[in-house]
Amino acid sequence: MKNIDGLEMFSSPEKGRGLRVSRGFSVGELLFSCPAYSSVLSVSERGSCCDLCFRRKQGLARCGKCKKAFYCNASCQKADWAMHKLECSAMVAFGENWCPSERSRLVARILAKKKLQKERCDSEKILLIGEMQSHLEDEDNEKKEKTEADIAGLSRFFSKHLEVPSHRDLLTLFSQVACNGFTIEDDELSHMGTAVYPDVALINHSCLPSVIVTFNGTKAEVRAVQDMKPGDEVLISYIDLLYPTDDRKSRLRESYYFTCECPECQKKIQGRNKKIKLKKTSFSKNFFFRIQTINSDPIEPQVISNMTRYAKNTIREFRSAPPSELLEMCEQSLEEMGAVFEDSNIYVLHMMYQAMGVCIYMQDADGALRYGEKLPFKKTNINLYPPYSLNVSSLYLKLGRIYMTMGRHSEGIKALTKAIAIMEVAHGKDHHYLQDIRKELTQK
Repeated sequence: MKNIDGLEMFSSPEKGRGLRVSRGFSVGELLFSCPAYSSVLSVSERGSCCDLCFRRKQGLARCGKCKKAFYCNASCQKADWAMHKLECSAMVAFGENWCPSERSRLVARILAKKKLQKERCDSEKILLIGEMQSHLEDEDNEKKEKTEADIAGLSRFFSKHLEVPSHRDLLTLFSQVACNGFTIEDDELSHMGTAVYPDVALINHSCLPSVIVTFNGTKAEVRAVQDMKPGDEVLISYIDLLYPTDDRKSRLRESYYFTCECPECQKKIQGRNKKIKLKKTSFSKNFFFRIQTINSDPIEPQVISNMTRYAKNTIREFRSAPPSELLEMCEQSLEEMGAVFEDSNIYVLHMMYQAMGVCIYMQDADGALRYGEKLPFKKTNINLYPPYSLNVSSLYLKLGRIYMTMGRHSEGIKALTKAIAIMEVAHGKDHHYLQDIRKELTQK
C-alpha cells in the first residue's frame, strides 16, 4: 500500500474504514486528486464530449468503425482503444439493439482493466479496487433483479471481448459499483458519465461534509470546504442535502445501508422545522368550479402528512416519467403543494428547480427564469445547503447564462460572479470551468 501525503486510512468498529488528515488543510485546499480506475461516458453525451477525457467541445473526431464514439484527437482515441474495443464492434453488430446499462458498461471496463493491469494503479494508492465495500447481502429483491438484468446485458453485449468471472463474483462487483461509483457531472450538474475511484470510495458520509468531490475531466479532486486540523475525518455528502433529516436518513439506508448519526442528523427537530415550511392557514381548491377558499384555521396534521406523502411520491415518479410529461408534472404538483406549503418548503423548491431544468432543456428561457427567480437559495434561504454547495453554484450558473443570453447583462454578471465564488473553492481557481465562465464575462 502506498500513501497519499497528508492523509491516512483508519478503521473503527462504528464506521468501518475511513480517511482522516494528518496535517491541517484550509478551505479550498486540495487534499488529493485521483484518476478514475475506470470511467464510461453516458450514451446521451456522445457527440458532445470526448469518450476518453469527457471534455465538451466542438469538432470532435468520430470513430471510423462504429461512428458512435467521439474524441478530441487521435491521441485520445488511441488511449481509449483498449476500452472502446469492448463496445465498438458490438455497436456495429447490434445496431439500434445495442442497449447495455451504464453500470454494465462500467463493469465491463473494470473487468478489462483488471486483466490488463500488472500492478497497483494511481487510483489505488490506499485501497485496491477489489477491496471496495460490497453490500450484496443487504440488497432487496428489486435491486437484485436489476443486477441480474445488468449481468444479462453484460453477457449479451460484451462476452466476445471479456473473460467473465463467476456469477457470484459478478454480483459482488456490481454491488461494489452501485455503492462506490461516482456520477461525473459538469458545471451545471448535468450527468456526463460514471466512474469508480477506489481511494475516494474510502471517504465516509456526513450531512455536514468537510470536503467536496469535483471532477476535472474524469479525474476526481477532493477539496476542503471547512478548515481541517490533524486527526479530522475526511467526510463528503453522498446525497442531496436539501431534504429534512428523516428523508436523508431514509435515502442513506436505502442506497448505502447505514443509519446516519452525524451531528447534523442529531438536530432532527430543528431540521424539520427549518425545511418543511407550511402556510399559516389552510387553502383549499374546488377544481371543478374553479373556486378557491381560504380558511383561517391552522392546517391539520393529517393534511400536512398527506401532502408530504404526495410530494415524495411525485418526486419519485418524476425520475422515471417521459420527458413530454415532466413540465406538466411540475406545474400540477406546485399548484397542489402551494395549498399547504410555503414557496421555501424544500419539496416546492425541488419541483421549482426541476421545472427550471425542464424549461432549459426545452430551450424556453422565459419559463426557466420564471421558475429560477422564485428559488430562494440566492436570497435568505441559502443556508438550506452547506457552504460551497454545487447545487447553489449550478443555480447561479444557469440563471447567469440565461440572463446573458437574454441581454440582461448586469443580472447575468452578478449571478455568474456568485457562481465563481463558490466554484473557486469547490473546483479550484484554475479549473477549466472557471476559465470558461471568466471568458463568458469578458466577452460581454
